[in-house]
Amino acid sequence: MSASRIPQLPAEVPQVRSRWRRWVGLIGLALGGWRVEGNLPNLRKFVLIVAPHTSNWDFPVAMLLKSAMGIEVKFWAKDSLFTIPVFGRWLRWLGGVPLMRKAASGVVAQMVALIQRKKAESSYFWLALSPEGTRSYQPGWRSGFYRVALEAGVPLALASLDYSKKTLVLRHYVQLSG
Repeated sequence: MSASRIPQLPAEVPQVRSRWRRWVGLIGLALGGWRVEGNLPNLRKFVLIVAPHTSNWDFPVAMLLKSAMGIEVKFWAKDSLFTIPVFGRWLRWLGGVPLMRKAASGVVAQMVALIQRKKAESSYFWLALSPEGTRSYQPGWRSGFYRVALEAGVPLALASLDYSKKTLVLRHYVQLSG
């Protein structure tokens, strides 16, 4: 696959039907000079971690990539972002799931249950997360992404945003064993 274009999704993967949303994503990426290197998996369910999460630009770039590829991906975001009425509705429309970071609220168990329900329905569910859980420096990664993938029995996909090359790199997919 050429790194200068958006990869085609496998035919079985449901795609966003909104042409204007894909068009906005493609135009935004072209204007910013971004490209995708690697391929999207033909997997019904997986957890995708994107690291490092160090810039305020990660979210807009990720949303452009998501729109341009025409995929539905859920993501966690801190719950305080959802308290702003219009912004909160927009985040949910984009695929955002509020995450209460200050309290142990069982988000991992809820997400595992949701993935298991989607498995029973044979539908798709892709969840993208930042393993650091924040943009500030962290000496290690949080474990939520790992626990969700392991407990739900779904593969873990690894991606990175390379700002120096303006590239989203999608290459590695692993099935966790614990």
